[in-house]
Amino acid sequence: MKFNLDNLVKDYDNLNEELAKPEVFKDQKKVRELSSRKKQLEESVELYKEYKKANESLQEAVDILYNEKDEEMRELAKMQKDESETLIEELEEKIKISLLPKDNDDDKNIMLEVRAWTGWEEASLFAWELAKSYTIFAQNEWFSIEVVEQTLSETGWVKEVIMEVKWEWAYKRFKYESWVHRVQRIPETESKWRVHTSAITVAIMPEVDEVDIEIREEDLDIKACRSSGAWWQHVNKTDSAIHMTHIPTGVSVFCQEWRSQHKNKERALQILRSKLYTMEEEKRIRERWEQRLAQVWSWDRSEKIRTYNFPQDRVTDHRIGQNFSGIPQIMMWKLGHIIDALALADEQAKLEAASKINW
Repeated sequence: MKFNLDNLVKDYDNLNEELAKPEVFKDQKKVRELSSRKKQLEESVELYKEYKKANESLQEAVDILYNEKDEEMRELAKMQKDESETLIEELEEKIKISLLPKDNDDDKNIMLEVRAWTGWEEASLFAWELAKSYTIFAQNEWFSIEVVEQTLSETGWVKEVIMEVKWEWAYKRFKYESWVHRVQRIPETESKWRVHTSAITVAIMPEVDEVDIEIREEDLDIKACRSSGAWWQHVNKTDSAIHMTHIPTGVSVFCQEWRSQHKNKERALQILRSKLYTMEEEKRIRERWEQRLAQVWSWDRSEKIRTYNFPQDRVTDHRIGQNFSGIPQIMMWKLGHIIDALALADEQAKLEAASKINW
């Protein structure tokens, strides 16, 4: 397999030169675009540099074996040749993976929304449990996470909760959680021990700035109202909550995170931008659906992506047809192995499609 990545290295060096120019920083959108492109190329460039060094080492060993008569030197050269060949093979695979198509939002912070869908209070309970699992999982993976907004059910569970997850690659780590999650279990209120089925939805929305999507003031319906208390905290009623509706799309946001009406308005705008950006991105994805490389992303949004079967202690991810045991641990926070399996399936599907490319 031959790699011709010299142009990629040139692009990377050019990006560094552009980012070193003071005038570039007058345009923050351009800075983000250049920085994002640089970050996408960084891994491939570093791997390619290692690959070139390994090839130089291999050529050096071959030259010694061809010209040297000293047996001790030849033995050392043979070891160097074997090590270089093994390293080159490993680096070729890593470079192939690093060159696979990436989501432009992979390195962004996210808004993580969990919403009860079907199943009444059982769905609200499960939404609360899964949101709590995401919270502990994020903290254990060194992300910062905080509740932005929530709506509680009559019994105190969650109708809807939005959390902000921050740190590098937040979207990349959580993106496979989007869409419908189904739960099958016996509710606490069930007197005849019958298994009920309910469902919640999870939305992973990349965080966007004002320059990424424009929202006109005249397209907003903004109302101030009373807050109803924060998630897992005591009720603290104020008059600072904001209910914001984007009139053209009907998308609405309610924010009561701060005691300041101004801060709540800013936060509501941030969430609204993320929601509208996600809607636009989904439209683009649908338009190029057949061209997507990864099978994991060709799933119909109307279908469930995962089922949590409590009686059988089984979690099934329907996109990859794989079962996982240990629901109590998974619901506590141990989701990493499921997310890793999805990322691997995505990667393998892309590699399979990319194998037709003449590297």
